[in-house]
Amino acid sequence: MGFDYPFRGRVAGLTLVCVTLAALLLAGCNVGSQQGYEPEQPIAYSHAVHAGQRQIDCLYCHFGAERSRHAGVPPAQVCMNCHSQVKRDSPEVQKIEAAVDSGTPIAWTRVHRFPDFAYFDHSRHVAVAGIQCQSCHGPVETMTRVRQVGSMSMGFCVDCHRKSGQPVTGLAPSAPSTDCTACHF
Repeated sequence: MGFDYPFRGRVAGLTLVCVTLAALLLAGCNVGSQQGYEPEQPIAYSHAVHAGQRQIDCLYCHFGAERSRHAGVPPAQVCMNCHSQVKRDSPEVQKIEAAVDSGTPIAWTRVHRFPDFAYFDHSRHVAVAGIQCQSCHGPVETMTRVRQVGSMSMGFCVDCHRKSGQPVTGLAPSAPSTDCTACHF
């Protein structure tokens, strides 16, 4: 015995429709997104104090953002440029000073991460296109502890490229690309 042919065809068709819908739904999700991620850090560093109240420019500490693919976490010595004179008795500053004295890097927990199959270059966005850090990272100057505000998904980036639409200056004389090979190669 067995199924009659028309019934098997309907089941196969329904299965194909269900699999296709599931794939489309998953494609729309922010797979791997860490939106809202706000880890505790080894040093209780407040961007609200430094970037907000003191108005220290993001690029003073994250100087790699203008020159390289990665913005980078600043070396502890950058903190000590000020803290060798300011708030030396703070337990958090003493942790930084101990790290500098021992030559041990501070084990910060990364907050923002792109998947390995996507390429992102901070210098193209910061130095070439003049994008403000807050466009992707949110109002960091108000955060006591940094959290991921944007989804950092492909849609997040593509929407920004589509909305900006105007040509960028410097090395890229055209509008931001929405071609797949701009980020995936």
